[in-house]
Amino acid sequence: MDSISMILNLLWLLFLFATITPMIHQRRIESTRMRMIKTLEKKRGSRVITLIHRQEKIAFLGIPLRGYINIEDSEHILRAIRMTPDDMPIDILLHTPGGLVLASEQIANAIKKHKADVTVYVPHYAMSGGTLIALAADEIILDENAVLGPVDPQIGEYPAVSILKVLENKDINEIRDKTLILADIAKKAINQIQIWVKELLSDKLGDERAAQIGKTLTEGRWTHDYPITFDMLREMGLQVKVGLPVEIYSLMELYPQTLARRPSVQYIPIPYQQEDEDERRKRRKS
Repeated sequence: MDSISMILNLLWLLFLFATITPMIHQRRIESTRMRMIKTLEKKRGSRVITLIHRQEKIAFLGIPLRGYINIEDSEHILRAIRMTPDDMPIDILLHTPGGLVLASEQIANAIKKHKADVTVYVPHYAMSGGTLIALAADEIILDENAVLGPVDPQIGEYPAVSILKVLENKDINEIRDKTLILADIAKKAINQIQIWVKELLSDKLGDERAAQIGKTLTEGRWTHDYPITFDMLREMGLQVKVGLPVEIYSLMELYPQTLARRPSVQYIPIPYQQEDEDERRKRRKS
């Protein structure tokens, strides 16, 4: 019995260790994040807000959670903006696949109404609703390989534009009532997003240019997950820049992805200095 008790006690200790260790690690990461955010705020003289959706191991079960923009996000960001003085700039670190249109529009509206400058930093991607949020900012700064995306509305599992195509390609008497209803909703949704994009951009680009960008991003020329690069954004007329502060990359590293069983990307995580020409020639001759 004593040996059984010892084994059970050992198993219990191992369970506690496996439970508590990830929680302590997560607390340390969160504490480091806050210190880095405070450092960036002090350097920039701004309020820093992060909206980052990645997979993280949380609690003690290591369950990966997939994030997207939801009402809770909009509540937190609206509260942060309310707590920020009118004359204080806001910097938003944005990394998201998108999410609810309602939540995205609420965040975008709050950003647009803030009297001081709002800068959005995109280190990797800000798709769909994330693009709407970025369009509301006074300045969009991207990594040279970062992308935004189309904001064409989705009705259920289908793009709104694709639903409207059915009306063009089939006789109305051959179309189901449900499809006709979806087409009516799709038309309204596209019109609403186009108007919203125009309102976000008119002050900066003028009504005509803003309306054209709204049409381009919603008319269905691309799939919903199509990556719109820096050069394409500039061609549209959007005021975007390349060149993120190094602190943004450091902060992103504190939002780790869930570790896979077999890593798909590996490298030695230190910066290399480029060899000068003489050294390269010596190496080639040897």
